Amino acid sequence: MKYVALLFYFIRKAFDKIVMHIMITLFRAHGKNVIFFPTNSSFSYKNIILGSDVFIGPGAKFSSITIIKIGNKIMFGPNVSIMGGDHNITQIGQYMYDIKQKLPENDLPITIEDDVWIGTGAIILKGVTIKKGSVVAAGAIVTKDVPEFSIVAGIPARVIKRRFSEEDLKIHKMKLKY
Repeated sequence: MKYVALLFYFIRKAFDKIVMHIMITLFRAHGKNVIFFPTNSSFSYKNIILGSDVFIGPGAKFSSITIIKIGNKIMFGPNVSIMGGDHNITQIGQYMYDIKQKLPENDLPITIEDDVWIGTGAIILKGVTIKKGSVVAAGAIVTKDVPEFSIVAGIPARVIKRRFSEEDLKIHKMKLKY
């Protein structure tokens, strides 16, 4: 029985890898070394641009009718959501369900710059830019731009600390040729 479970595990991993290699072509663009789990995630593929060295944990939900741009060297924990749209709730005398026209501010692009880590279960909403070198804590809801090299947490997410001191940041940037 132990060997059957082990065999099933390896077959499942091989299947997931094959599906990933097929589904990656659906993204608007992608770099090298992108790992994601399409069999238990949901993506609006045609609106997502992925850089190189991107890991998207299982259970991801990335949805937008505008562009979601993800840089290089990005890590997403499991169950991260990126939602790039909103509903028009301003029409008097109409049910929200029936409103089809959108306002310009209802759908805004999302940008995640290089070297970012997004923790498990984080939610990133429309119009947000997460600047390079930042960390979004598990469970955070990001509603505003995140400054570079900062750590944000909470609902709504707010800066709780900087990753480096000013001196260490200069050294870090120099070593990575930022």
